[in-house]
Amino acid sequence: MASVADMFDVTWEEMRDKLRKWRDENNRNSEQIVDVGEELINDYASKLGDDIWIIYEQVMIAALDLSRDNLAMQCLHELRKQFPGSHRVKRLTGMRFESLERYDDANKMYDGILQEDPTNTAARKRKIAILKALGKTTEAIRELNEYLEQFVGDQEAWHELAELYINEHDYAKAAFCLEELMMTNPHNHLYCQHYAEVKYTQGGLENLEISRKYFSQALKLNNRNMRALFGLYMSASHTASNPKANAKIKKDNMRYATWAALQINKAYQPLLTIALESYLGPWHIALCSCHGVFLATRLRQHGQGSFPCW
Repeated sequence: MASVADMFDVTWEEMRDKLRKWRDENNRNSEQIVDVGEELINDYASKLGDDIWIIYEQVMIAALDLSRDNLAMQCLHELRKQFPGSHRVKRLTGMRFESLERYDDANKMYDGILQEDPTNTAARKRKIAILKALGKTTEAIRELNEYLEQFVGDQEAWHELAELYINEHDYAKAAFCLEELMMTNPHNHLYCQHYAEVKYTQGGLENLEISRKYFSQALKLNNRNMRALFGLYMSASHTASNPKANAKIKKDNMRYATWAALQINKAYQPLLTIALESYLGPWHIALCSCHGVFLATRLRQHGQGSFPCW
């Protein structure tokens, strides 16, 4: 089989830099990491200097994702020789036990780490991950809450707790977790979008209006977020049709929904045209275009304002 360097005409330095870029961006594209990393550690280990150790760790985690236990053990063996007694290497050993579903052995490894270093957050998170893997969601939620009492600024933990609450259909507590995330990072459009989705799921006029506002905020932060645009349309439409809404709220939300529908149509029209041309031909496209203009005109008759943020 041809090597990665030969197939793509790249040097070992470029392969090393690609792995570094994936690490910096926190990309877990395991297949590509294994393809590039395995060749690096087998053929160019002597040229990598101190970079070899972080590459061993990166390749090992990717190998575990792909059930490549032989490659994972190769990397782990080299790390153990270089860093005997390291908590980081012990955690990797525990992760290998997890991949083999040897959860008791993994827990013993993490407990040993925590006895020596009670502040080791990575080991505590791995123990919570084991509870989640075993389907013990209630225990995982309890442990994660205890963890966050000590490490309140851990955004990853807040997000994981929100997901666990959503899986348990406890949307009020999930919303609280996402509010914590938005407080620490108010410019993250995905947090705003996720919070809006939770409020939309809760339902009720008040939650729908909150949902619409946060979908709008997500769009303000990233105007290419199509999921937020669809969410704005759905929340505004349901608010406008809510029997508890007064006339002004209904009118305003109809305008928001109309605006969102037009933006969705505008975004997808080129793709729709290409798809229709391939199936129907240009004559039918002309008819569809005329019909689309008629629909857009009818939508504008309901009122089209500028982009609503609040």
